[in-house]
Amino acid sequence: QVAPMDSHGNFNLGPQVADMWGVIKGAKKIIVEVNENMPVCYGGTEEGIHISKVDMIVEGDNPSIPEMAGAPATEVDEAVAKLIVNEIPDGACLQLGIGGMPNAVGSLIAKSDLKDLGVHTEMYVDAFVDIAAAGKITGAHKALDKGRQVYAFAAGTKKLYDYLDNNPECMSVPVDYANEIDVISAHDNFISINNAVDIDLFGQVNAESAGIKNISGAGGQLDFVLGAYKSKGGKSFICLSSTFKNKQGEVQSRIRPTLANGSIVTDTRANTMYVVTEYGMVNLKGLSGWQRAEALIGIAHPDFRDDLIKEAEKMHIWRRSNR
Repeated sequence: QVAPMDSHGNFNLGPQVADMWGVIKGAKKIIVEVNENMPVCYGGTEEGIHISKVDMIVEGDNPSIPEMAGAPATEVDEAVAKLIVNEIPDGACLQLGIGGMPNAVGSLIAKSDLKDLGVHTEMYVDAFVDIAAAGKITGAHKALDKGRQVYAFAAGTKKLYDYLDNNPECMSVPVDYANEIDVISAHDNFISINNAVDIDLFGQVNAESAGIKNISGAGGQLDFVLGAYKSKGGKSFICLSSTFKNKQGEVQSRIRPTLANGSIVTDTRANTMYVVTEYGMVNLKGLSGWQRAEALIGIAHPDFRDDLIKEAEKMHIWRRSNR
């Protein structure tokens, strides 16, 4: 789907550039469906396609662009967000992942005293619109694409699509640019904020599955974790509630001795930096095995800490002097 053709014969790809040109380049036939509701999203060299490269055009009535409203922030989300916002400096460059916690962070940033923030993200979400509307985003300190909010694709409510439409401050780019680690790390004070399903005492982060049951893809989370790790002054934050309820209604800890069999390691232990629950925040960067275990147990739900200590002792990553 594309936006209506402009006066120069170009069809804009809307908020979905990501890897569209990877598909287009390998296609034998190109058919575009014109959607009158598609926002025109400015970008770089791959934001659209010229009519000379199109084989067929489909026109007709289209429903509104599907909206993806974020889940409302919970008290846990708000508690985690407050811890993170305190770690963000003026002039930082932001990436937000999908979910209630990253959006809660965005809402708090919009209400904060932060200024001159930049945006370089894979997914553009409603929270960025709120931050921009509050006057917090200028991109003045970005090393690349100064003044532009860079993203690979956008998903949210009509408010987001209306904001992106014909907005020169926003820049849609292919995912191989948005997620390129060297591009991300070129920005000083890069701040990456993402969710997780669970994490083990070694610092391995699973953001994709419940055991062998797939929940999500890898997306660009590791790209931004690595980019923030490499950035001067950069910080990556992995957010999760300390507990969850399983199908049987039993409360279980998201901080586990080891990941469940079949769980996918999205972020390796060597690259995990800040981990945040409603009980606190720890930085695992450079810590030894037993120090990681101690730090993570310290932000686990109090009801599970003793059991985690016992398991850590069995795994020989706990020292009696720790407690």
